Amino acid sequence: MNDEDQPRYVLPSTGDATTVLRRLARSGWTTREGFALTEQAWDLTGNRLLLFGRVPDRETVRLVVLAAARGAGVIAITDTGGDIGRSLLADLTRLGPVHRDAGGADPGPAATAPGELVPEQRALLDRLANGETIAAAAAAEFLSLRTANRRIAQARETLGVRTTREAVLAYLRQRGT
Repeated sequence: MNDEDQPRYVLPSTGDATTVLRRLARSGWTTREGFALTEQAWDLTGNRLLLFGRVPDRETVRLVVLAAARGAGVIAITDTGGDIGRSLLADLTRLGPVHRDAGGADPGPAATAPGELVPEQRALLDRLANGETIAAAAAAEFLSLRTANRRIAQARETLGVRTTREAVLAYLRQRGT
């Protein structure tokens, strides 16, 4: 993995951070809140560890930059117009590219073809099929419970069933499991 592959985000809001977290978690990144690293190995490049959280002070700026220098991906939530945000951007930019928006903002659950589930719906149904509750599946996918319930309701409609149980079974049949 090179510097271009390592995610570095400085975002203004929790909503933007959640969008990026969801996308990166789906692509295999392990997410953890906070920027302090306790791992013994210096180089974390191959670990696909993504740290996230608010950056309220200069000490947290130092932790974010150290984590990024060691190879962790970072999503920092701070006001980029303030002193802390400008300082963080300047330091992270020395390490490589820094994204200042959620990039490809979540377009919502529009399916690619009629009758086809979107990745977010499939991810929720996979988790439900594995025995997780809707609340646990929502948390694991970085969704609110309300959003998860809406996505599942949309999946039920797409699959032409009335209950969530029927949706999971129809999804498993469609998937070939």
